[in-house]
Amino acid sequence: MRLVLAAGIATLVALVGTRLLITALTRRHIGQPIHEDVPEGHTVKAGTPTMGGIAIVAGGVCGYLASNLYDGVFTWTGLATMGAIAGAGGVGFLDDWIKIANERNLGLNKRSKTLGLLVVAVGFALVILWKTNVHTTISFGRFDDLGWTLGKWVWVIWAVVVIFASSNAVNLTDGLDGLAAGSAILVFSAYVIIGYWIFRHPGMYQINVGLDLAVVAAAMMGACAGFLWWNAAPAQIFMGDTGSLAIGTGLAALALSSSTVILLPVLGLLFVMETVSVIIQVASFRTTGKRVFRMAPIHHHFELGGWPETTVIVRGWMLTGATTAVGLGLFYREFIRAGGLA
Repeated sequence: MRLVLAAGIATLVALVGTRLLITALTRRHIGQPIHEDVPEGHTVKAGTPTMGGIAIVAGGVCGYLASNLYDGVFTWTGLATMGAIAGAGGVGFLDDWIKIANERNLGLNKRSKTLGLLVVAVGFALVILWKTNVHTTISFGRFDDLGWTLGKWVWVIWAVVVIFASSNAVNLTDGLDGLAAGSAILVFSAYVIIGYWIFRHPGMYQINVGLDLAVVAAAMMGACAGFLWWNAAPAQIFMGDTGSLAIGTGLAALALSSSTVILLPVLGLLFVMETVSVIIQVASFRTTGKRVFRMAPIHHHFELGGWPETTVIVRGWMLTGATTAVGLGLFYREFIRAGGLA
């Protein structure tokens, strides 16, 4: 019931909130500047309302709060995760607002953006390190499956790296209408299952906040779904950095709290591909002067290769659906291997 309530309230808040945002932003002529270095078809999107991530964050927070107020106990892990999502969304909001105010596709400078995310990441890591029994290990599907134990302070650094990597990966993926939101729905849905599975087997995972993790994931899943109604191609609003940084940080926080950090790249392989394509493109151009892809991130490569935008989006969703299924299968395999059925 808590999971249904979290997802339902989050979906409703995001659905209605996004519609209200579209109306308010359109009246004030607040729209997204489009970077010149994108496929030609994207120039027509200039002026589309942005900062839709506000509705995603609002939906996630409302869904989580409603679920816990209905029948639950707030946990430090859940509160810290939702706080990190809201904090990263705040950093993204500043970035989006500066872009709009300056009417160019350049927001916060790298130093300011990095500092903002650093505060969010360190704050999250310290709260759950001091207030919860989080496992300070690097693991795949269970806290001790790889045997890589970190000290507390090294784990803080590890948490910061994971949050930075995940938030920037989703940010790079958010280049086509609905690609990032639709893919995020699938990965968050996987964490609903993972969190609930941990809740049902607390002795196996030695994590006592599994249900609250599932509630957070359900709330963010619903929030992304409500937003996607308006963000699906042709998008009536973009999530902006407000949404992409919040989503990426949420996924990282869930992975860190559930000891499934190494599983996250499997579940969200699309986000990894988008990031790696940019790294390869930049490295190749700087060392050889040649480009490996027609354009990076890789979704633009396929667009320039003749795929319609909607084809790239749907195939991105299909890929994420497949990798999510594989990831859940591997998670269950680790459960069996560790003697879960016994």
